[in-house]
Amino acid sequence: MKDFKFETLNSENAALLLVDHQTGLAQCVRDMSPETWKNNALAIAKIGKIFNLPTVLTTSAEDGANGPLLPEIAELHSDAPYISRGGEINAWDNSEFKKAVEATGRKKLIIAGVSTDVCVLFPALSALAEGYDVYAVIDSSGTWSEIAQTTTVARLTQAGAKVTSWMSVSAELQKDWRNPTGQALGSLYAEHLQAYGHLFSSLAAAQKAAKK
Repeated sequence: MKDFKFETLNSENAALLLVDHQTGLAQCVRDMSPETWKNNALAIAKIGKIFNLPTVLTTSAEDGANGPLLPEIAELHSDAPYISRGGEINAWDNSEFKKAVEATGRKKLIIAGVSTDVCVLFPALSALAEGYDVYAVIDSSGTWSEIAQTTTVARLTQAGAKVTSWMSVSAELQKDWRNPTGQALGSLYAEHLQAYGHLFSSLAAAQKAAKK
């Protein structure tokens, strides 16, 4: 890719969009376990707080079967714009949502949601068409089947979106463990990435033994 350029995410150029992480829609996630999906959804939401990213929350027809936003996300981002869409399937078609995104002043959009093949895909394609740089966080999203996830990843990639994971997003934002957010990010990994949690437990045990 001769023209490839790598401009990394940072706390000054990125915004986080959490689209339709609703309790009803969560019941339809079948490309990963419910426990894994919720763990990952909360992880990307916490990453937004750790790096102080402008965050926009939105739900679709939450008074119906889709249900309300996950309460943990609502509480974590209680100060973020919260757009309750009446019926638009593509969040980008809602003028209030689009204005909230524009108000962040950021051109790099980190997007996660349910379902991946609708609630992530459609606003991602719309944003790409308007010149935004889109990062689709697949493991913090969820959909009806592995086939739906696979075809959506292909379509996002073909359109120019950056398909990624919450761990990769966090590492790209952090850049250096010596940066001030390192301790908070380490705690996040210990809580939401079990294997990394074991590493921290081993380190703590070794440091305790060294002090004896």
